[in-house]
Amino acid sequence: MKMLLNHCRSLFCGALFATIISPGVCAQEASSSPPQQLDALIKGGTVYDGSGGEGRVADVAIRRDRIEGVGDFHNAPAKKIIDARGLAVAPGFINMLSWSTESLVQDGRSQSEIRQGVTTEIMGEGESMGPLNETMKKRALGQQRDIKYEIKWNTLSEYLRYLEARGVSCNVASFLGATTVREYVIGLEDKQPTPQQLEEMRALVRKEMEAGALGIGTSLIYPPAFYAKTPELIELCKVAAKYQGKYISHMRSEGNQLLQALEELIRISREAGLPAEVYHIKAAGEKNWPKEDELLSRIEAAQKEGLKITADMYTYTASGTGLDACLPPWTEDGGYPALFKRLRDPATRKKIAAQVRVDSDEWENVYVSAGSPERILLVGFKSEKLKPLTGKTLAQVAQMRGKDPVETLMDLIAEDESRIDAIYFEMSEENVRKEIAKPWISFCSDEASQAPEGVFLKSNPHPRAYGSFARVLGKYVRDEKLISLGEAVRRLSALPATNLGLDHRGFLKEGMFADVVVFDPATIADRATFAQPHQYAVGMKDVFVNGAQVLKDGEHTGAKPGRALWGPGKIR
Repeated sequence: MKMLLNHCRSLFCGALFATIISPGVCAQEASSSPPQQLDALIKGGTVYDGSGGEGRVADVAIRRDRIEGVGDFHNAPAKKIIDARGLAVAPGFINMLSWSTESLVQDGRSQSEIRQGVTTEIMGEGESMGPLNETMKKRALGQQRDIKYEIKWNTLSEYLRYLEARGVSCNVASFLGATTVREYVIGLEDKQPTPQQLEEMRALVRKEMEAGALGIGTSLIYPPAFYAKTPELIELCKVAAKYQGKYISHMRSEGNQLLQALEELIRISREAGLPAEVYHIKAAGEKNWPKEDELLSRIEAAQKEGLKITADMYTYTASGTGLDACLPPWTEDGGYPALFKRLRDPATRKKIAAQVRVDSDEWENVYVSAGSPERILLVGFKSEKLKPLTGKTLAQVAQMRGKDPVETLMDLIAEDESRIDAIYFEMSEENVRKEIAKPWISFCSDEASQAPEGVFLKSNPHPRAYGSFARVLGKYVRDEKLISLGEAVRRLSALPATNLGLDHRGFLKEGMFADVVVFDPATIADRATFAQPHQYAVGMKDVFVNGAQVLKDGEHTGAKPGRALWGPGKIR
């Protein structure tokens, strides 16, 4: 109230007093100048402010890049008025695991996610866009696929600033990839760091944390991340902890060694002294589905112990990763060129095939956990020659070629000279529902934000690229009533913002940055399917990012007001 009174006084320039006639609206005397206009006023919607409670009918006032207030602003002049009667108004959603690192360079509009209400993309699952040395830049340029771009940065913070300067519709932030740090100092080989190398790695972490990284991200089933031992990760996380950083991990196993992998994450959190989050929590492989209850209960036991352990998820029963994830990690010792060479050597190839066919506790065999080659969908190739296979299962391609599926997958990787994008149907819907019910689990896409046009049509994404967040609100809130709308909004916005320590984000409250979404709870839904993934979600009406309207009546305005966001440890 005091702030509003002061604001009113500032408008009258010599008037003896000012009177507030309604929240956010000043009465003016006959001799005074007109009151300052709001930049936008969202009127009459049901506001879910991120606290998790029931919505209330109210107006949301926006001035410049901030929320002026939430209340009764019906008489306030505004440059732009949105009639939100019958609609829900919420804080912008936060994607806890985005792979829009390259797609935003190609197209800064972030179409598939802006149209679901995602206003902030969080990157850095194991690999991040910096720091890079010249060897890494050359390798990255050589591995580019459909999207081609110059690498005009060296550090992670420079990459984020590059996106901001280039123009993006969403906010961007990132964890520092432990894999990237390891590659910078050690390379791609399966070896442990010397004391000097470990200190170099710690120095890189220190530099990036001071520049605004959110913490340390890992993806431990993939080489060369697989080669890192727990003590190495603890040492990197100790540095991040000094800057209020977090640890976030695609754990070393989501299948046979799921519970052991969780214990590693908890150990890192405890010994390094920082919060930890499980990326895309799941129990993969049918024989591992019964581990879900124990997984969730162990996390909650750690929380009761005082550790800050959380998780995020996508609401699908299929994962998405490379076809090379079917191969044992030693095959990539030395990087992709070494892998392709091994796949072309008959004796080594025979050894690889034998290991792929056997379930193992030593590494994450996603070929086995999928259950059969019919449950492995091929969706992204590098070479034009192989792109016609997009959308076929491994079983179908094997039959077409008259070869065994394991031999076929090795052939394909060698021919394409890439990881090949694949989708694995390996989780249960029952477990997905159990995860959605947990109040400490936020949401992610684990995909790139894109559009059904141009270069993006050269491959098929997982449908979560177009539907993850709308699916929460449509299928699981409205249709199945698994959680309330207010709770869903909290976990799409306030929960991740709080976990990450984002400055003035995640809530609809006075003084917060104006990341605001307006949607129809009765119609919001995902439309993307595994067969036809390039389909926008429906039901999102209006989206504001930093006070600028990016989506208007369901259509993108072309605005790119997104900013680079920084962790709480950034040296200002």
